[in-house]
Amino acid sequence: MAEYLSPGVYVEEIEIGVKPIEGVSTSTAGFLGEAERGPTTPRFITSWTQYQRVYGSYFGSDKYLPYAVEGFFKNGGQRCYVERIVGGTTNNTNPAVSAGAILTDKDGADTLTITAIGEGKWGNNITFKIENGIQNGEDEFKLSLFYWKDKVPVPFFDPNEDTKSIARPSVIEIYDNLSMDSSSHNFYKKRINEASNLIMIKKTGTSTNKPKSHGGSVISVDHTFAFCYGILSGGKETKITLADYQGRDDKENSTGLLTFTKIDDISILYSPNSSESLTKELIAHCENLKDRFVIIDAPEKTPVTVSPRDKFDTKYGAYYYPWIKIIDPQNGRKKLIPPGGYIAGIYTRSDVERGVHKAPANETVRGVLELEFPVTKGDQDVLNPKGVNCIRAFPGRGIRVWGARTLSSDPSWKYINVCRLFLYLEESIDKGTQWAVFEPNGEILWARVIQTISNFLKGIWKSGALMGRTPEEAFFVKCDRMTMTPDDIDNGRLIVLIGVAPIKPAEFVIFRIAQWTNNAE
Repeated sequence: MAEYLSPGVYVEEIEIGVKPIEGVSTSTAGFLGEAERGPTTPRFITSWTQYQRVYGSYFGSDKYLPYAVEGFFKNGGQRCYVERIVGGTTNNTNPAVSAGAILTDKDGADTLTITAIGEGKWGNNITFKIENGIQNGEDEFKLSLFYWKDKVPVPFFDPNEDTKSIARPSVIEIYDNLSMDSSSHNFYKKRINEASNLIMIKKTGTSTNKPKSHGGSVISVDHTFAFCYGILSGGKETKITLADYQGRDDKENSTGLLTFTKIDDISILYSPNSSESLTKELIAHCENLKDRFVIIDAPEKTPVTVSPRDKFDTKYGAYYYPWIKIIDPQNGRKKLIPPGGYIAGIYTRSDVERGVHKAPANETVRGVLELEFPVTKGDQDVLNPKGVNCIRAFPGRGIRVWGARTLSSDPSWKYINVCRLFLYLEESIDKGTQWAVFEPNGEILWARVIQTISNFLKGIWKSGALMGRTPEEAFFVKCDRMTMTPDDIDNGRLIVLIGVAPIKPAEFVIFRIAQWTNNAE
């Protein structure tokens, strides 16, 4: 209550009525897997091109993450987080290490340290050149970085100067007129650490002079110290284990699945060709957070007798079968890959075009040539009741997702769209009613909460996500002395009871046809 201590006219702003609830995003995916290079902390990615800049491209015959991310964007995906998994990130006795090099001034004193942006052997393929800046300022220098996907050519020189005998690097980054002065707009930390997809750089030692060479084995140094060439070294990784996927949790550099716990935007989770133990970890992650849904691949060469619900009974996941064949951009040949990344893109496309209440099925899988093996109606008659969502080829209609079931044995949570709709409603209402915390817990607050949630659900009903000809048939919201006891109120609890009637997909469309004549009664 405002205080009025002297005569006058007072104008006050007050808050009445309801607050709107804004629906949360349902189409941001989280990908975990092995990448060619890059950071081991999650990055927000909005295109396949951006993924390639940060994480490289295709590599290895059994590394499916790049294909999954490309398939995601090809099928309508718009936003995702990528978490690169490296062996040894959770191993304290034999940890993964980022490659690096120490830069020195002309007197041999340490001045700067270059470190690959993420752990692993890939950083050993980064070479660099240090020379005077083009403006030739007293404290300015130029740093050129070169990354080779396969192998650093030896002897190494600047590939920009020798374009004939040296293989072209996969990535080139050039930073000119870098300054050692922290107040300069060309300060090396600002210029490099905010832009580079290869390295991080920081001050080391006591020298404030600009770098002229580097410690360790110098590839080449001009006798006038006009330039020097060097290579990052020491990058190390070990065999990937389940612990690396689970990750470590620390303030500065969390890794693995634990990092996704802190990213509230993720609503779709996927790791290509995950093992049974990893799949269980992904399901547990979704069940604990209750705001995301995991896509699971059937293993390669899975027989039609598969029954995934025996191992993974959950309403927070869906299982897809079989694998798909695409054209491999590396060699132009057919390649067999798991389908989950493409399915994640279809989830997003369906959410954007129709809404989260629409089952992500009867949708064309873009960019697919054929299936690992054809799935017949007879096959699906066996698989569908087990919670296996088939991908099928239909003459004249292309390759389509032909299933919309979760892995839950509970009939109430049989369909993907029903589960994801509830995740959407719960998260949206949770975020949209935070204003009610610590408000006076009485009839005025109860009425405002009821109206706030009712207005939100009415919009959901109008979009076609709920059953019922009227809002009263589609949902109810109760918040009164019937939902709360005096003990609840005394202990600061506001309890709201919400019921909704989700719309189910027309999984079986049945036409009953009979002969009819005018004389028939």
